[in-house]
Amino acid sequence: MPLKQGELVGALDAGTTSVRFIVFDQYANIIAQHQLEFPQYYDEPGWHSHDASEIQAVSENCIAETVKELESLGWGRESIKVIGITNQRETAVAWSRKTGKPLCKAIVWTDNRTKGVVAHFQQKLDEVGIEVQAGVFKRGKDALSEISGLPLSTYFSGIKLRWMLDHYPEVSMAHESDDLLFGTVESWILYNLTGGVQGGIHVTDPTNASRTLLMDLRKLEWSPPLLNFFGFRSSILPKLVSSSQVYGSIASGSLKGVKIAGIVGDQQGALVGNKCFKEGEAKCTYGTGAFLLFTTGLEPVKSMNGLISTVAFQAGPDSKPVYALEGSIAVAGSAIKWLRDQMGLISSAPEINTLAAKADTTAGLYFVTAFNGLLAPYWDPGAGGLLIGLSPYTTPAHIARATLEANAFQTRAILDAMKLDSKVDLKHLKVDGGMTNGDLAMQVLADVGGFGVVRPEMRESTALGSAILAGSAVGFCGWDINKPETLLQVNTKGSRTFTQSITNEDKEQRYRRWEKAVERAKGWAEASDDGDSLTAASISREC
Repeated sequence: MPLKQGELVGALDAGTTSVRFIVFDQYANIIAQHQLEFPQYYDEPGWHSHDASEIQAVSENCIAETVKELESLGWGRESIKVIGITNQRETAVAWSRKTGKPLCKAIVWTDNRTKGVVAHFQQKLDEVGIEVQAGVFKRGKDALSEISGLPLSTYFSGIKLRWMLDHYPEVSMAHESDDLLFGTVESWILYNLTGGVQGGIHVTDPTNASRTLLMDLRKLEWSPPLLNFFGFRSSILPKLVSSSQVYGSIASGSLKGVKIAGIVGDQQGALVGNKCFKEGEAKCTYGTGAFLLFTTGLEPVKSMNGLISTVAFQAGPDSKPVYALEGSIAVAGSAIKWLRDQMGLISSAPEINTLAAKADTTAGLYFVTAFNGLLAPYWDPGAGGLLIGLSPYTTPAHIARATLEANAFQTRAILDAMKLDSKVDLKHLKVDGGMTNGDLAMQVLADVGGFGVVRPEMRESTALGSAILAGSAVGFCGWDINKPETLLQVNTKGSRTFTQSITNEDKEQRYRRWEKAVERAKGWAEASDDGDSLTAASISREC
């Protein structure tokens, strides 16, 4: 029987622990998919590395296995017209221009071995500054953030590259001999899919470049002052292209000849996948932690409340970039994991909703989930985890509900900061990620936040974002990201909106008590009761 021919779009989602390839139809229904994990390396305390060759092998295997599944379902592989790529951001890859092989292990975004590098450049920033033009230096943290939108942090990939140059002779030698190529994961994968050393394309888009500390956030160009400050040759960097255009075609394998036309960092991919195209639209991805992005429009907004200004997407080579504010919660799903694995209150993550539903309130209990300090908007690496309001009446159900509320309170705190920075009210919050599967968790979020929470049935938003960008570049089924009305039918099946069900008075009273609990938790790790100094867990404001 001949295979069906249709119009499908693929998305390669290269995450931190696994890669998946998903094939969507024009409505974002998943037609076929395959997922594979790859090894994680923790060679020293605080280190987290990947083998970039293993990521590439897994990526190609995922594509091949998905195509097999697609054909087993009666679809011809020619139905896949274009693919996009989305990726874990900030993970740094260094490889040889001559051989196309990695020169060392990739340093993952979660890695914090680079604290010494950060300290060195902080001192340089304070004492010498950045040479913004010949003989003119600007000092202090604002000198860096005014160009890049970012603070100095172990989080960003430019710092990781500097560490590679300083500690791996093969990387340093390649840099000096102009044999070095640098990129984040999407850049590495695209280079290999388009031929590798045999003509592979070395590019990246602004969503990933904006996380390097090396790009001018307004010009969308690599910044010579920043390259000079960190000591990098410009020739090692990928060419900057938009998030939605045809970059090249797959050189070999089961999808040989298929165009690659969309690349986007994972959190921005989820923003696009949730169709947050307009100013004031926001999404939050709830996984181990939580990442909240708020679209601010065609100009970057400088945060005065500890948030990051970043590029949301650039819809084509001739399109202006759309910007966003980003804030992160360190502990979201990991608090539920703690209740399961350390406390034994639940036997599986979904059970938290069932347990929490046994109590109508927390009975005055508040859980500040500062296991490793607090991120946005509190920025206290010394904050300690705190359960406060315990009484003989407290039950496991109250603790479970307080855990859900902690996530909601922190989300509201970030959104309040975004409102202050952007002067724009939130329309509604679109959500994805594992925690969003629970109806009660989403209702608690709507009650505490006082905004509508929109949860689609298909929540692979990150992959869908890269698919939308790729499809838009080639006019797939009429998609055009510059015309959001062309995407009205994308991922609308089974969407549900949760709205506030408690009084405003109750909502505000709960939030005031949460803020009081946070104040009690702050600074806990700064010193012990006997005066001995304690070391707080190092937390980046953006991780």
